[in-house]
Amino acid sequence: MTMRVALTLLAGCTALALAAPATASARPAPARDTLPARDGWASADGGTTGGAGAGAARTHSVTTWEEFTAALSAGGDGPRVIEVEGVLDATGPGGCAAFEAEGYDFAEYLAAYDPAVWGRDRPVSGEQEELRAASAARQAAAVTAYIPSNTTVVGVGRHAGIVGGSLRIKGADNVVVRNLTLESPLDCFPQWDPTDGERGAWNSEYDSAVVHGSTHVWLDHNTFTDGDHPDSSLPSYYGELYQRHDGELDIVRGADLVTVSWNVFADHDKTLMIGNSDGAGDTDRDKLRVTLHHNLFRDVVERAPRVRFGKVDAYNNHYVVPREGYQYSFGVGAESRLVAEANAVTLPTGVGAGRVLKKWKDAPVTAGHNHVNGRRVDLVAAHNAEFPQDALRSGAGWRPHLRTHVDHPRAVPRLVGHRAGAGRLR
Repeated sequence: MTMRVALTLLAGCTALALAAPATASARPAPARDTLPARDGWASADGGTTGGAGAGAARTHSVTTWEEFTAALSAGGDGPRVIEVEGVLDATGPGGCAAFEAEGYDFAEYLAAYDPAVWGRDRPVSGEQEELRAASAARQAAAVTAYIPSNTTVVGVGRHAGIVGGSLRIKGADNVVVRNLTLESPLDCFPQWDPTDGERGAWNSEYDSAVVHGSTHVWLDHNTFTDGDHPDSSLPSYYGELYQRHDGELDIVRGADLVTVSWNVFADHDKTLMIGNSDGAGDTDRDKLRVTLHHNLFRDVVERAPRVRFGKVDAYNNHYVVPREGYQYSFGVGAESRLVAEANAVTLPTGVGAGRVLKKWKDAPVTAGHNHVNGRRVDLVAAHNAEFPQDALRSGAGWRPHLRTHVDHPRAVPRLVGHRAGAGRLR
């Protein structure tokens, strides 16, 4: 499904709201919205307002990727609002060919590093790998956009989005991103690593959005999708999938106080990672406090999320599990303290509830009052019964207190189905 078609269908499914008469107490425009009090971890320690206080001179309306990046780099740390109109294409009309370094040739790359020629016991090197890396650097410079502190980025109406861009919230504080359809960027130049696993693997760059070492971040009513290029459309080389996607959202490297609410994450493999390394305790320990609520995870293979270190509160999300290829939803990792409560899970026939949780490292988890196919299920007990060799410990050791309202899990599928995602701001 193309992004344009997806947005049109989304608009058609959204009920039209009756216009209310303007009054002095009318709700501000979405560009001026701030995170409500007690709405997840991003509401702690002063809350999250983004660019709500920006004046006219620091309010930008953009219709191209170039205008967008220029608005982000405009000087000063004061509040700014960037209103995205339509769909911004970060890759540009030249496509991948525009980034190729002179002399790079994918056919030659394949010939040079074929395992039958190169083997599987050493990383690739040489001319074509150097030219691939140079090409990749050109793409990175073109498609990466850094969002500074005190900024709101908001889509206008029901049809706003970004194709091929990677939003980086790095070393920033007080950022809001709302109402955008973000089509996962395609890595034009994945690297072949013969030493990755038993058979090697293609590794790619570019998440749709990354929160890196930043605080007070609110991601709300966005749709993350692979759009025109799902993994099922990608070829294989050397017998392995030519993977051109990375994650949809990563929250890493000391990021803290983040609320992720009312988003759709769809049709993706490695979707949402909180903490990207077991060895990052020095930067991540006592941080990575993230709230996930009222999000739809539809046909997501894994990492929804995978958690290391952080105190993560995941409640009132709906997980619609794919019929093929499913690995897990909640990944329990190093020193994590995950609380997963009042979620709804829709499993296809043949997939057991024990697979919803996966143990990566020993860490306690709270998973109460969740419903699977409409019935209450103890997810920890289900996991331990199905995978006794990887038994999980119950009880994360803390109780979330930053929740505005918890819906009954039976109500979650309909509620989230009607209100989550881009184009559905109220």
